[in-house]
Amino acid sequence: MRLRIGAQFVALACAWGSSFLFIKVALDGLTPAQVVWGRLVLGAVALCGVMAVTRGRIPRDPGLWLRLSVVSMLLCVVPFLLFSWAGQRLDSGMASILNATTPLLTLLVGAVALADERLDRRRTTGLLAGFAGVLVLIGPGGLAGGGDGRLVAQLACLCATACYGVAFVYLRRYITPLRLPAVGVAFVQVTIGAAVMLLATPWIVTPAPRLDLPITLSMVALGGLSTGLAYLWNNNIVQAWGAVNASAVTYLTPVVGVTAGVLLLGERLSWNQPVGAVLVIAGIMTAHGTFRKAAPSAARAADGPAAGGPEDGSIAAIHVRAAQGPDLTSRGQRGRE
Repeated sequence: MRLRIGAQFVALACAWGSSFLFIKVALDGLTPAQVVWGRLVLGAVALCGVMAVTRGRIPRDPGLWLRLSVVSMLLCVVPFLLFSWAGQRLDSGMASILNATTPLLTLLVGAVALADERLDRRRTTGLLAGFAGVLVLIGPGGLAGGGDGRLVAQLACLCATACYGVAFVYLRRYITPLRLPAVGVAFVQVTIGAAVMLLATPWIVTPAPRLDLPITLSMVALGGLSTGLAYLWNNNIVQAWGAVNASAVTYLTPVVGVTAGVLLLGERLSWNQPVGAVLVIAGIMTAHGTFRKAAPSAARAADGPAAGGPEDGSIAAIHVRAAQGPDLTSRGQRGRE
């Protein structure tokens, strides 16, 4: 069991970390909107298979579907479009690092919207360190502007992560108390996103897509793995290890993304990328109290987390679970930090 969960953890880090490489390859023959169309449709098909295997139940409350439509737009359609558009101008490694700012943006949105997620000294320090890392990533050239569109693309990536942050806070406030099955909720929100893109087909079908083997394989991996099976792996990891331990995937995905870009696409690694990434990850770890809670977490890991229950229901843990926010309890309910 432990080996199987460990393998799923590695697979999850590779799937999420490589998603920007898949986007970059797919853009050789598809427009950004066509990439998102394929990603969500294939993701919905993959999650349909997961639902069949796990015998998951589809929520039937129309009000819940309406709320999950909001989540789908904020967690799937809009950020996927922004990242795909930015992928035309940015290296995949840079996009993966900017994506790692999601926990910081989630924390910032939570501090504004949720009374029990106010900023304290630790969180403020983490946010400042993380955003200093973003400035390093953008670099002096980006801050000065330029005609290559890179600054606008970097800002688009940050807007995408801000969408994630708003979505996770929305999940926490309106979906989490319902304690619904995570895979079922993921299926609904990805399916809604796929339906939106299917409705937009007449407007995005031109120019005609060009498919070859690398583009086709990239789209299958992006939709089937990164957007489909990854939800199942993530759910299994959180159930086995708890949300706090599972959140380590956040630190691995930009490493995978940068490494894949350098090795497989020949992208050039500039000095500001690793420096900025270290600052961003250090900021996340500081804001989430990773250093302070390292010893207690190790002790809890030795005892083993409760089956089917996350260890931390705060906003700090929500980002690791994407569509799985509904299984988290609020910090006030659990009496945890």
